[in-house]
This record gives sequence, C-alpha cells and structure tokens, in this order.
Amino acid sequence: MNNKKPIIYFICTGNSCRSQMAEGFGKKYAKGDFEVYSAGVEAHGLNPRAIESMKQAGVDISGHTSDIIDNEILNNAAFAITLCGDAEERCPYTPPHVKRLHIPLEDPAKATGTEEEIMAKFAEVRDQIDKLVYDFMEEHRNTK
Repeated sequence: MNNKKPIIYFICTGNSCRSQMAEGFGKKYAKGDFEVYSAGVEAHGLNPRAIESMKQAGVDISGHTSDIIDNEILNNAAFAITLCGDAEERCPYTPPHVKRLHIPLEDPAKATGTEEEIMAKFAEVRDQIDKLVYDFMEEHRNTK
C-alpha cells in the first residue's frame, strides 16, 4: 500500500459484483492518481456474470479475488464507498479522516428471467457504476 496516493475502497456485501465492477473501473480511471481496492463484509466469490459483463465493457476483472474488509486498507483510505445498504450498515468503524460515502446500487445478482434479461441487468448496473466511478474520480482528482 502506497500512502502517497489517496485510497478509494469500494465495499459491498459479498465483494462479488458491484464492488468488483467499481474496483475494475476505478483502476481503469485512476491514471496513477489513486489506489483502488474493493472488499465485502463477507467474501462470496467473484460472480462469473460480473466478469463477463466487465469483459464486454473492455475491463478484465477475472484476476480479482473476493476479499473481506482489510482494516489496514480501510483505516488508511481517503474514501470508503459502500454500494449497498447491508454494507453501509455492517461496515466497521472508520477513523475521522476516512470520508464515508454511500451509493446504493441494485444488486444484479438478484436479477431473474432469461440469461439475456439477467445479463441486461448486469450491463445496466455496470454502466451506472462506470459513470459513478468516472465522475467521482474526476471530481476528486484535483482535490487530493
């Protein structure tokens, strides 16, 4: 961990979909200005549909691992961003310097229907995350 760059920590329940997508886009857009990690209050494994959806967007997250929150990363983060209500409620205490943000996103893993309909939901949430992460990084890039 290089503490010279602000750390952005994306947190979800199982670190299988939304936080993984956010980490993937975060690394894409960081441009050396941020360190980006993701974790869950639990580790559910990487969702294969999340991998496929991100691949369709040109971002490879297949090498990511599903991890539980690392207190060292959390306590050194500039931003801890929860992406679901469960993670917001269960995320551990953070020191005052860690800015906590909550951006609730629908869980694409709970989508039902045909494979095409489920993947459409993954794409919809992925595109929301893409825009949110890009906008967030652009806003905070010059305020380090």
